[in-house]
Amino acid sequence: MLSKHSAGRARTIPRAILVALALLAWLAVGGFGGIAQGKLSQVQENDQAAFLPSSAESTQASQVIEQFSVDDALPALLVVTADDGGQLTQEQIGAVGQWAEGVPDLELPGGTPMTEVLSSEEVPVIPSEDGLAVLVPVSLAADQADEQVGGERAALALVDTLREQAEAPLADAGLTGWVTGPAAGVADLVSAFAGIDGILLAVALVVVLIILAVVYRSPILPIVVIATALFALCLAALVIVPLAGSGTLLLNGQSQGILSILVIGAATDYSLLLVARYREELGRHEHPAAAMRVAWRATLEPIAASAGTVIVGLLCLLLSDLRSNSSLGPVAAIGIASALLGALTFLPAVLLVAGRRSRAMFWPSRPKYQVAQTDAEPARRGLWHRVADLVTRRARPVWVSTAIVLAIVAGFATTLQAHGTSDNDVFLGEVESVDGQEVLAEHFDVGTVEPVEIVTTAEAGEDVVAAAEDVPGVTSASLVTDDDDQVREVDGHVLVEAITADAAESQEVLSVVTDLRETVREVDPGALVGGTAAERLDTQDTAARDLRVIVPVVLIVIALMLMLLLRALVAPLVLLAANVLSFATAMGLSAIMFNHVFGFPGADATVPLYGFVFLVALGIDYSIFLMTRVREESLRLGTRPGVGHGLATTGGVITSAGLVLAATFSALWVIPLLFLAQLAFIVAAGVLIDTFIVRSLLVPGIVHDLGRRTWWPWARRIPQDS
Repeated sequence: MLSKHSAGRARTIPRAILVALALLAWLAVGGFGGIAQGKLSQVQENDQAAFLPSSAESTQASQVIEQFSVDDALPALLVVTADDGGQLTQEQIGAVGQWAEGVPDLELPGGTPMTEVLSSEEVPVIPSEDGLAVLVPVSLAADQADEQVGGERAALALVDTLREQAEAPLADAGLTGWVTGPAAGVADLVSAFAGIDGILLAVALVVVLIILAVVYRSPILPIVVIATALFALCLAALVIVPLAGSGTLLLNGQSQGILSILVIGAATDYSLLLVARYREELGRHEHPAAAMRVAWRATLEPIAASAGTVIVGLLCLLLSDLRSNSSLGPVAAIGIASALLGALTFLPAVLLVAGRRSRAMFWPSRPKYQVAQTDAEPARRGLWHRVADLVTRRARPVWVSTAIVLAIVAGFATTLQAHGTSDNDVFLGEVESVDGQEVLAEHFDVGTVEPVEIVTTAEAGEDVVAAAEDVPGVTSASLVTDDDDQVREVDGHVLVEAITADAAESQEVLSVVTDLRETVREVDPGALVGGTAAERLDTQDTAARDLRVIVPVVLIVIALMLMLLLRALVAPLVLLAANVLSFATAMGLSAIMFNHVFGFPGADATVPLYGFVFLVALGIDYSIFLMTRVREESLRLGTRPGVGHGLATTGGVITSAGLVLAATFSALWVIPLLFLAQLAFIVAAGVLIDTFIVRSLLVPGIVHDLGRRTWWPWARRIPQDS
């Protein structure tokens, strides 16, 4: 008895030391990572031009255009109209002019003079031809837009200052003004992403906390799981901030939002799986440490395989030619790795922190040790036992009818209008820069704000101007000249500016850029067409290329990962086909909702790619969780009994995990941006389809129908089905 007691103490002391060291390490991560979390927004890069590859025509054009010393400005445009919508009086125009004269003397937050961020101190007042509006352009230096001024970005500081300082003087003169233009668009985008650090995280955590409270019916466990997710997020930030700050990674606003949601969702899912198995083992083992040892080993393979599959799938984004996409891969992969480490180290340490009394974590419904417990079916049969009975009794009708319904909805995926949207359509709800753009278009030639820029040879300059003016949608074209009206020439090249009827931010102007490229190359085959509109066109074309390249690679990589995990060829192909069908169904449902319910103007060209990577990589998780348990049971019982037992055992925890992940991605709706709202719907809908239909009916039905052949060609260890 004494020797047994001594042996117990000998095991307890090292275990207590390991638990303490793990918790101390994670507390350090939380301390330093919390600081890093606050710095994520400071290392963002949201300039669309910076995302393009060097091979893009607009990128090549911009490198030449820089040599022309054209003012690289990001204009903020104050457009002013009378409150009554009538003709502006001279007194009103004079009031606007008086205010404009004082713009260079304004101070930004922190006392920074506005002149420090302007490319030109001239602030002209330009009346419209119809006499109903005036335009006041304020030129923000493009290289200053992302600099910190008074704790915020210069673009946001300047636009906020203009809006604040213009409101009262304009109102006194009976005028209404809107600050719009490229600088205001950037500022409003930054403001939209400002909710990522606080609102998005808070909403996601509250939603997850509510679901966990319902699942566990315990006040302690949900807090432990949420803490796991938060510490994992701190670890991710601790790694990402220095990499983004040094330029190794590119972090933009949408990547940061996706990172937060991904880490919370993944860490919670992995925690749910471990806690469920731990609770199961507490009934078989007297000491919580022994139960945790068995549960940890049993869940290590599916959790690690799930995380590894997601990480490898995300890293396939490195093949993207868009830096915003290629950098999302490593950023999100770091987040998943952090979630994995948190679930496998921090969570077990917290659950064992009370030693023999660790069952208290499940209070008030503490699992009891049952000495005579066996692996026999429990007397009480719940919902998932009934689902398992249905699938195993009528496997073929279940999976065939399920596949038909999914395929019908998937057919609508072809109606998804993912060809890109105008910059004004990226916002949900009213935004001043968008409203101002509409007023600007009513009274001014909006194409003059950001013209299309064409680089050509000096010999072909005049011919290119003539050819450009003949392109439908181009109102005028001219050569850039010096102050003495001489054509500016750099290394034998000249610059042509083409004014378009549509704004550079619109979707309609992209076809004009395409026609310009074709037309000017007939005159000069080496001509380059650049500018803001050309950058948007190249971004959408590159996104379409990425979709064609990355999708097949992701499928191949995930198939190989599944083959290694399940030690079979048939089962991985079944899972992959089921998840591709699930993705197509989610896209079909999204197309119906986007086009006919939400009335969205279209979708960003990267939405299908992001939806595919996240849904196939994350959706395969639930099939992995199911099939690893089915394989475990099949080795003992045979494939068909193993399907029923595996589905009944994992049904509750996988459903909870799916609900958590869908809920966390739905939280992206709080950021008022079209792209994130669409991604939120696609992933949430896809995860729910995976959880409740694909994993519950389709995959188990097919595997039951195939029987032992599921594990071909390495099925010898699996008993024959009776």
